[in-house]
Amino acid sequence: MTTTLITGGTVVSATGRGEADVLIDGERIVAVLEPGSQLLGSDLKSSVDTVIDASGRFVIPGGIDAHTHMEMPFGGTEASDTFETGTRAAAWGGTTSIIDFVVQRQGERVQDSLAEWHERAGGNCAVDYGFHQIIGGVDDDSLAAMRGLLDEGVSSFKLFMAYPGVFYSDDAQVLKAMQVSADTGLMTMMHAENGPAIDVLAEQLVAQGKTDPYYHGIARAWQMEEEATHRAIMLADVAGAPLYVVHVSAKQAVAQIATARDGGKNVFGETCPQYLYLSLEDQLGARSDEWGEFEGAKWVCSTPLRSRAEGHQDHMWQALRTNDLQMVSTDHCPFCMKDQKELGRGDFRAIPNGMGSIEHRMNLMYQGVVAGHLTLERWVELTSTTPARMFGLYGRKGVIQPGADADIVVYDPNGHTSIGIDKTHHMNMDYSAWEGFEVDGHVDTVISRGRVIVDGGEYRGRPGDGRFVKRGLSQYLV
Repeated sequence: MTTTLITGGTVVSATGRGEADVLIDGERIVAVLEPGSQLLGSDLKSSVDTVIDASGRFVIPGGIDAHTHMEMPFGGTEASDTFETGTRAAAWGGTTSIIDFVVQRQGERVQDSLAEWHERAGGNCAVDYGFHQIIGGVDDDSLAAMRGLLDEGVSSFKLFMAYPGVFYSDDAQVLKAMQVSADTGLMTMMHAENGPAIDVLAEQLVAQGKTDPYYHGIARAWQMEEEATHRAIMLADVAGAPLYVVHVSAKQAVAQIATARDGGKNVFGETCPQYLYLSLEDQLGARSDEWGEFEGAKWVCSTPLRSRAEGHQDHMWQALRTNDLQMVSTDHCPFCMKDQKELGRGDFRAIPNGMGSIEHRMNLMYQGVVAGHLTLERWVELTSTTPARMFGLYGRKGVIQPGADADIVVYDPNGHTSIGIDKTHHMNMDYSAWEGFEVDGHVDTVISRGRVIVDGGEYRGRPGDGRFVKRGLSQYLV
C-alpha cells in the first residue's frame, strides 16, 4: 500500500474549515490530523511514501457530478464525449466521481439497458462512476424491473415530462413509477417541462419562420417548467415518493420547490452552471461570422437558458444560498457544432440538446465564492457533500474523514484558470460553451482513491482507473 501525506493546507468541509494534515493509506483516508501532531509519530513525513505540500491552498473532497450523459443517443446522433474522454475531462476539473444515466426506451428491457451501459463504461473511466436509470418506457415490465435496481447499486431513476415520442411519460405513467419509488425508496428524478405544450409552441414558431436557436428558449417558456414542476410535486405527494427535480432554470420552478420543502416534503432540486451564468439574450441569441444567427446552437439545452432581464440567474444563486436548491450538477451532454448541432440549421427543433461543462463545474462554482454568492463551505456542500448524501454515497464519497475514499482535490485560490478551446479544454467538442471565462482559482492536484491523476498541469491517469460504485438509498431524506 502506498502512503501519502497532504500537509500545510486548509481542509474545507460542508461545515467548516481548518488547517489539517490528511494521511492516505492505499485508497482510503486513515487520519485527519492537527498540524504538527505526533499522534502517529514524531516525524510522520519521513515515514510515508509521498508528501504533498498544500500550503496556501484548500484541500477539499473530490467533486461529484451527479448528472452526466456520456455517449447518450439523442436527436439522431450521440453525445460526443465517451466515458473515456468525458471522465478524463472531469478529472482535469477536480471531479472524481460521476453518476451517468442509463437509457431505456419504450419497448426495451431495463436490464438490457443497464448491461449496455456497464459495457460502455467498464474499463474506460478515469474516475469512479455510478448510474441512474432512465425509464423511457413505463410499462408493467419496466415497473417490475425497477424493483430490482437497488440490488444492482442503482438507487434512482429518471422520468421525462418532455420529449413526446422519445422519453415522455404521461401523468398515469409517472404516478405508477412514483408508487414504486415510494415502495422501494428509490429517488425519482424528473425532467419537468410540459412536453406536449412545448411541441405546439415550437411548431407554431417554425410555421412563422422563427427557426433560429433563440426560439428554442421561447418555445420552452418558463411557464412550461413551472407547471410541470408543480405537477410532479403533486404526483409525488399523492404517491408518497421523494422527488428530485433536475436542471432547474426558472425562478418560478424554484418557488414551487421551495413551497413544497417549506411544507416538509422530500422535494429537492438541482441547477447547473449554465443557468447561473448564461442567458437567453447573450447566448441563445448570439451570432458570429462563422455561424451567423445559428451561433446560439452552441447553448441549446433543455431546460433552456432563461432571460437575464427576468432575473432567473440571480434567483438561482439566491436559491443555492437559502437551500431552496440543494445541488449543482452539469447535465453534461456535449455535441460538436460540425455534423451534430448543425443538424438543426433551419429548424431549432432538430438541434441536439446539450452542453459540455463537466470540466469546469468546480471552477465556475468557486468563482461564485470569489463573487460573494457562496461561502467556501457551501461550495463544497453543493458540488461534493450533498451529491454524496442525495444519492447514497456519503461516508465513502463527499467528505474528508477516516474511512472515506481518498478522493481529494488541492485547490489554489491564488491560481488562475482561463477557459477556452485553446486554453483549458479536454472535452471531446469542437468549441467551448465557456469560451473566454476567467476563474480566480485553479485545480492543482487531483487524487482519486489515493492515486494522483492530475498534478502540475500533467494528466497521470489512464482508462480503467475509475470503478463502478454501487449506491445505497438517499441519505438526504427527512
